[in-house]
Amino acid sequence: MNLVLLEPSGESRPLAVAEAEAVAATWNGSRDADWPGLIALRFTKAEDGDQAAQRLALIRRAFRPLPGGTVEEAAAVCASDGASAAVRRLGRPTGGARDPAVLAVGAAYVRGGGRIDLERPARTLWLTDDPTGTGRLLEEIPRPPRTELLRRRISLLPFQRPIGLDPRLARAAANLARLRPGDRVLDPFLGTGALLAEAGLLGARLVGLDVDATMVRGALQNLAFLGLAAEAMVEGDAGEVEVPGPDGEFDAILTDPPYGRGSTTGGEPSGALAARVLTRWAGRVRPGGRVVVVMPGGDDPLPPPWRREVAVPVRAHRSLTREFRVYVR
Repeated sequence: MNLVLLEPSGESRPLAVAEAEAVAATWNGSRDADWPGLIALRFTKAEDGDQAAQRLALIRRAFRPLPGGTVEEAAAVCASDGASAAVRRLGRPTGGARDPAVLAVGAAYVRGGGRIDLERPARTLWLTDDPTGTGRLLEEIPRPPRTELLRRRISLLPFQRPIGLDPRLARAAANLARLRPGDRVLDPFLGTGALLAEAGLLGARLVGLDVDATMVRGALQNLAFLGLAAEAMVEGDAGEVEVPGPDGEFDAILTDPPYGRGSTTGGEPSGALAARVLTRWAGRVRPGGRVVVVMPGGDDPLPPPWRREVAVPVRAHRSLTREFRVYVR
């Protein structure tokens, strides 16, 4: 069994769990019994676990447990390749100089043939407890820095609007759709393109619709800025326009319909608009595909046989809560 352990970030633990479970299912994995403070996933292949860890937005760090009896034995085995390492304790990442267990693991690592480097280590080892309370040693899985996600904030993109989905939440929504490279994704309420950008960075083919020509042009600007291109972008009412090309099927719909004071629906109630548009396009989602909608709660926009599989509310600010919903049939 290849176990991957995830330390959630602070945005929303329920959404972090839902994101992790979706990514695990995408990469031939499943949820395991959680460790203290950590989300546990198991994978058939180690490379699938590593691939999953790279995609997640709502975690600080990812780890794999090291084999061995005691933590000192695990450190000695890990050090056999002679690489440098730093040793930390989970929950106290900057401490350790006076922690006897951390010092003991560091000494065992040196005895095993490695060396300690606190500035630029080749690997970082973390002390924690497993579900039985036994001390265990974890190795951190290298991941892109969170600053890469933050560089995609709306305030740093060429086309800006006052309201935009945080890139961490947009990535989580894209992961809820269980996207794999080459999947075809539709956003019928394109906006600034935040959701399609994250889908594209996961390797998806992108189709966007928006009633506002300015938003279509602006979203194309933002995608190009991130090194992405769309398969199709169409201006017009998403309940009426068509997408050019012969391929009429989608692997997922991923969207954030307009609602709240900062959005316009042309006078149509936001719930009615979402239902009208999503009901039309959901019929073109392949069997097994998902519809992921970020919305402020309320009734389900899709009728049976679609059913709500996930619903996680996340407070955006005092007057607005976004609910991340996944629909399957």
